[in-house]
Amino acid sequence: MYQPMWRTAAVLGLICLLSVPALSSAGIFSVGLASLSLAAFARWLALAIVLAYGCLRPSLTTWIVIAMLAGAEIGHDFPAFALTLRLLAQIFLRLIKVIIAPLLFGTLVSGIAGHSDLKKVGRMGVKAIIYFELVTTAALFIGLAAISLSKAGEGAQISAPAAEPVKVEHLSVSETILHVFPENIAKSVAENQVLQVVIFSLLFGIALALVNESRRRPMLALAESLTDVMFKFTNIVMWFAPLGVMGAIAYTVASTGVGILGNLLKLLLTLYISLALVLLVVLLPVALFARVPIRRFIRAVAEPTSIAFGTASSEAALPIAMEKMESLGVPRPVVAFVMPTGYSFNLVGSTLYLSLAMMFVAQASGMHLSFGRQLFIMLVLMLTSKGVAGVSRAAIVILLATAGTVGLPTEPIFILLGIDQLMDMGRTAVNVIGNCLATVVIARSEGEFPATPEAAVPAS
Repeated sequence: MYQPMWRTAAVLGLICLLSVPALSSAGIFSVGLASLSLAAFARWLALAIVLAYGCLRPSLTTWIVIAMLAGAEIGHDFPAFALTLRLLAQIFLRLIKVIIAPLLFGTLVSGIAGHSDLKKVGRMGVKAIIYFELVTTAALFIGLAAISLSKAGEGAQISAPAAEPVKVEHLSVSETILHVFPENIAKSVAENQVLQVVIFSLLFGIALALVNESRRRPMLALAESLTDVMFKFTNIVMWFAPLGVMGAIAYTVASTGVGILGNLLKLLLTLYISLALVLLVVLLPVALFARVPIRRFIRAVAEPTSIAFGTASSEAALPIAMEKMESLGVPRPVVAFVMPTGYSFNLVGSTLYLSLAMMFVAQASGMHLSFGRQLFIMLVLMLTSKGVAGVSRAAIVILLATAGTVGLPTEPIFILLGIDQLMDMGRTAVNVIGNCLATVVIARSEGEFPATPEAAVPAS
């Protein structure tokens, strides 16, 4: 599907890569030819070879990986030009965001109303919520243990903001609960309030399931048709994914630089080690227990995970992740119900990061917290992390709100903005893997995985 277009793009990209020294000498990138060292030239030559490989073995995942490498190199060698490439990432994210609301509505409504047995939907909901809570709680405590061992924040002595203040909306418990329920669905869509869209779609689907068959069938057909159209829409938008990823990576490298040292580097390493532990000691045992076909699952999640890592946005990966889980053999009603719900309640990577970051704040402030106080912070995070948006830097807002709740200073949080994009990439990728796994686990518990022998074969 992607091959003809990407062969052409590859040839053009190869010409661009090999033309970098000439363009530099001409002043296109405001970088002199002499400033391109032998090492830099070697890196560009290696990229050209990888790009040529992409011409021979084209796939969306391959091109996303190539785009990430190219974006990092552009951001490092041509930072001024790389900053302008943010436009590519912004265009891609806008195209993805316009998909989310209609896709969630169509999949949830068709998934619920398509069930002849509403008791089954309620049973899946209970299973999903219990599963989400167990997995995210395990992630929180892995993060707590990791930061306690690495002590990444100790010695930082951050006493003043390192960036512009971020506006924080402090909500009480009742206000937080009230915020989940929409008062105007058009407003919820316009403001990208995903959890409100989910609640509306759930109630709409239940109401549709309760009306008689003659009235239900036309609306159900419309919802199913909308879902199919939005999946095709997603395929079209995905053609732009490598350019969007390249722009996002180039901008991140150019804006943050490569001089992140000391405590922040230690925190970054702690996060990625913790994420690896979550994959190995939490998600992998769950997959084995549920008899998930590991190799086919990895192939299915490769594209959505790479998109999530490159863009640091769960929204960007959600449509393709839902499609891949269907191709793996998970029935559409299960995907439609579990994936959007997990999008708000099962962000494993984000909850782990929140525990790391809160303890980093305490350590950087020179605060020594008792174990009981740490458990209290984890309890608050279990509540505040639910419904965190799947977009970049949303976790910073949650951190600021939680810090005010548990009595921690907010100043050290601002320093995290410098590397938030790098951390967001890893935690968002794990979020997507965790939600994909959840759909398979719930489907297996319902005896509906694989849906059919044909559906169990991943799409090529």
